[in-house]
Amino acid sequence: MGVIELICSPSGLCISKFGYKTKFSSQGIRQIQLQFNCMASPVVPVQEEEYISQTQGLTGDSFIRPHLKNLSPYQSILPFEVLSTRLGRKPEDIIKLDANENTCGPPPEVFEALGSMKFSYIYPDPENRQLRSALAEDCGLEAEYILAGCGADELIDLIMRCVLGPGDKIVDCPPTFTMYEFDAAVNAALVLKDSQIVDQEKPKCIFLTSPNNPDGSIISDDTLLKVLSLPILVVLDEAYIEFSGLASKMSWVKKHENLIVLRTFSKRVGLAGLRVGYGAFPLGIIEYIWRQTSLIMYLLLLKSLHNVKEALVEERERLYKLLKEVPFLNPYPSYSNFILCEVTLGKDAQKLKEDLAKMGVMIRHYTKKELSGYVRVSVGKPEQTDALMECLKLLS
Repeated sequence: MGVIELICSPSGLCISKFGYKTKFSSQGIRQIQLQFNCMASPVVPVQEEEYISQTQGLTGDSFIRPHLKNLSPYQSILPFEVLSTRLGRKPEDIIKLDANENTCGPPPEVFEALGSMKFSYIYPDPENRQLRSALAEDCGLEAEYILAGCGADELIDLIMRCVLGPGDKIVDCPPTFTMYEFDAAVNAALVLKDSQIVDQEKPKCIFLTSPNNPDGSIISDDTLLKVLSLPILVVLDEAYIEFSGLASKMSWVKKHENLIVLRTFSKRVGLAGLRVGYGAFPLGIIEYIWRQTSLIMYLLLLKSLHNVKEALVEERERLYKLLKEVPFLNPYPSYSNFILCEVTLGKDAQKLKEDLAKMGVMIRHYTKKELSGYVRVSVGKPEQTDALMECLKLLS
């Protein structure tokens, strides 16, 4: 017995090897295919030209949601492999101070955990019970309030997918982390950049970062409480909180049903390459986020969450003092692991970044108008700071 294949066009017309054209329901197709399986003679391939006319004019992007076609891609930092090729330098010869990574790297426990994984071929616990239990102990918050994800970026996306419908609005507070605006656009939401218009525009949520990226400023408790008094979901991103000397607001989610607090291991423990993020959510929200997520938290229960913040904070203060001595830079005080600098005395900020790159030192420059005259320098190891300063002297 053979099989006669039915080729279905977008219009619902089905073409058999005999050239017959008939409209079938999906149920009808299944029934007829079953009948043909039992009765037909060996299959004869359908000639492509017999049905290709049905798809003429069809292009791949015709399947893409219309609002995504004009979406500008997210401008991410170039990875080591690409930098190495472009600069003609080995990765270990590049001073990378452009992405706020923790250059001290992860603690030894991470390598031990990765090296001793016995069941990497088995799907992990989708609820990450061990990890959440360890985080609960570290944060002083019950595990039921905590959700982990593949970086805080995944959690930002999940929040928007659960909260926003097409045409809904968020409040963004630039200059800040540009992923909020990008993810809102992906979800067909509108972005407001003025928090004073909440009453008129009725946005669904506001994204706040403390310490803020790229300027390293913080939000006071009084300001946060005022925002929480508004009828809006407040997403507080604390990616850099460990460097501020301030306490996290994760425990606040038990008192405020409209607060989500996000954290990450990328900065604190040097795990940017493993994409480990987590957050605290009100119980009325977290159950819906659970339904969306497909967590891949496949590796860690660290007995001791290694903390290198003291060394980085000390180096931040040293870097700040040294940058103040550079005649064409005006650094801003920072509560994070980076320092934003205004480029002065007529120097071009983008050219400064490019000149340093030629010397193997990477810093961040922004193409957006409000930050085009600024550069951001991540806090690195003392020897990386020294290399940066030597290069800046050569450019003075």
